[in-house]
Amino acid sequence: MWGSWWLDLLLGLAAGLLLAWAALVVALIIARPRGGLLREALRLLPDLLRLLPRLAGDRSLPRGARIAVALLLAYLASPVDLVPDFIPVLGYADDAIITAAVLRWVVHRAGLPAVRRQWPGTEAGFAALCRLAGLAPPSPADPRRRPPPPGE
Repeated sequence: MWGSWWLDLLLGLAAGLLLAWAALVVALIIARPRGGLLREALRLLPDLLRLLPRLAGDRSLPRGARIAVALLLAYLASPVDLVPDFIPVLGYADDAIITAAVLRWVVHRAGLPAVRRQWPGTEAGFAALCRLAGLAPPSPADPRRRPPPPGE
């Protein structure tokens, strides 16, 4: 009697975990950047890796946004991936997709100027980040826009 109960429990837990994993994979597919944005996200990786710790430490951002960025950093540092790397396309793209989704949420929560203050890259890179976040980049006449560094 006990053996059957434990077996049912283990099978139920395994089925639940499999269903949750499948739901997360579907969510990744739905949230993935469209068109060439995934390639842009991969090209922006060095700037994104400098941006994320800056955002996590920016006390002017809402606490929830900083926590989301810190959790994203922990996920990116973890050797465990949501989608294993041997799965074509999504295996290598899951980090970029999750990063894009978290950045969208952070930009919508904290505002574009807050993220712009911490952006370490070029104006073209920031425009790509805005496209990735689903927002229009600030116009050149926007007074909150940081002037480009000399020689750029």
